[in-house]
Amino acid sequence: MFRNSLKLLSRPLTSFTRSVPLSNPHSRQNYARYLSNSRIMATWKNLIRFIAEEDGQEHLGDIDRSQYPDVGLAIHDGKPVTARVINGSAFDGIVTDKVLTVSRLLCPLPTSAVPIIRCLGLNYRDHAKETKMPIPDVPILFIKPRTALTGSHPSKIVIPKAVQDGTSDYEAELTIVISKTGKDIPEEKALEYVLGYTAGNDVSSRRSQFENSQWSYSKGFDASAPIGPVIVREGTVDPHNLGIKAIYNGQTVQDSNTKEMIFSVQHTVSFLSRGTTLEAGTVIMTGTPPGIGAMREPKIILGDGDDIRVWIEGIGTLVNKVHYEK
Repeated sequence: MFRNSLKLLSRPLTSFTRSVPLSNPHSRQNYARYLSNSRIMATWKNLIRFIAEEDGQEHLGDIDRSQYPDVGLAIHDGKPVTARVINGSAFDGIVTDKVLTVSRLLCPLPTSAVPIIRCLGLNYRDHAKETKMPIPDVPILFIKPRTALTGSHPSKIVIPKAVQDGTSDYEAELTIVISKTGKDIPEEKALEYVLGYTAGNDVSSRRSQFENSQWSYSKGFDASAPIGPVIVREGTVDPHNLGIKAIYNGQTVQDSNTKEMIFSVQHTVSFLSRGTTLEAGTVIMTGTPPGIGAMREPKIILGDGDDIRVWIEGIGTLVNKVHYEK
């Protein structure tokens, strides 16, 4: 296993991806098993995925936060950004001394590496109160398919024709990425299964949401789950004490702290793994604080061309324009 792992790490990311066709369910299982069993630890702290200016190829890179405290804003503002290339995957990659320039920032995880997006609802007390719903005793769960995944600027949030009904909404969320496959994970070991954290926006169609007893349809459209701009390694930040904001066309519309979450990261990971295999690469959105557009007066609706941003302390700013599908 160790010899094979070293061979994998010596390949560029594109070669590694081609060698493990994740669209094949058997290959997916083998890859998840490999991640679960691998003893090689990633050395990065602030991971991005990008197209390099020098060669036009896709790479993973480690950002120097002292140089780029908010890579999402830097990219949006057209500032030059460089990163040290990571050989391997997000789960086992080793940072090299090779430095490349970011031409285009991508979603930090490719869709092929994400088995599912699992989401919590009403995980902030004040958000439950603003929606006039009871504070939950257990996590309220729904899913988004991995096809909902997209990244930060220049990637866009897409509102499909089916729900261009004037009820599209934002939800700023701390987002967890799972590092290795597990089942029945005890809370005291849950952080061992966390790769890191990123910012997420649980874009929702409120009319569709409130017309149904379940939320997956209204929240599962393509490009409705932007995450980024970086994945910050677990242990680098305290996920239970991070400022979190949503900024709509320059106006702060959500402003809270993750210490207000009802269910901790450890409880969430443990709960989601009860009797259910939690696969490596799973993305978990942990719920949104108060201030969603549907509960404001006047209401805020995500319109074509609007600018919506999610800022999380220690992670940076997820920046997206809204695009109405033609």
